[in-house]
Amino acid sequence: MPDPALLRVEGLHAGYGRVPVLHGVDLHVDRGEIVTLVGANGAGKSTLLRTIVGFVRASQGRIVFDGDDISRIVPERAVRRGIALVPEGRMLFGPLTVEENLRLGAFARGRESAGHGSDLEGVFALFPVLRDRTGQTASTLSGGEQQMLAIGRALMSRPSLLLLDEPSLGLAPKVIAEIFGTLGVLREQGLTVLLVEQDVKVALRHSDRGYVMRTGTIAMTGTSADLMADDDVRLIYLGAWHEAALGGDGTPMTGDAR
Repeated sequence: MPDPALLRVEGLHAGYGRVPVLHGVDLHVDRGEIVTLVGANGAGKSTLLRTIVGFVRASQGRIVFDGDDISRIVPERAVRRGIALVPEGRMLFGPLTVEENLRLGAFARGRESAGHGSDLEGVFALFPVLRDRTGQTASTLSGGEQQMLAIGRALMSRPSLLLLDEPSLGLAPKVIAEIFGTLGVLREQGLTVLLVEQDVKVALRHSDRGYVMRTGTIAMTGTSADLMADDDVRLIYLGAWHEAALGGDGTPMTGDAR
């Protein structure tokens, strides 16, 4: 029976120089899933994504993608294998136009990248505003438009696994809703997503499962519904104590009710 997991991480250790960050991480992402990684700053979430794609070298453990061990892969090969990372901060080429940034996303495909007109149309269908900005430099876009461009650039490589690092950072709620709505469309098209997100409520609402990271390890896992209902997750990540300490109108509660 074929393995339903597109990605498996087994006993993964990694870090920067002599500073360890990941300590035996185990997780899997099944084909067609959206899986969320949550945890405090410094828990190792971004390092995990960077290790999967090859920017950080694993010191122990395995990363298995589509049945193949890619533990020693380098980033350009990871892209060719079908893994695309949208990094925190977007990392766009600011002086280049929207279209130039998108075309660079297809560069790793080599000769295949010559026929990427349909890929551009696919990105414009997801993010119509980018069609109107094709000749505009990336640095002049709004934050939301830049995030759409970063996702679009990653999609130009035709990935089967999309790694997203803090896509809602600094964005207005309306834009966040639009971006997460787009992730649902991409999943319907067969894309698999592993997501790191600071807005835990939004992330769990739009994902199938989640992992809670704590100091470089997986502290908890479950369906998104189970995690949202878990007292520890609600207390630490969903602001449940703050909500419980306030009345429905936002005023402090007193006495036994508190």
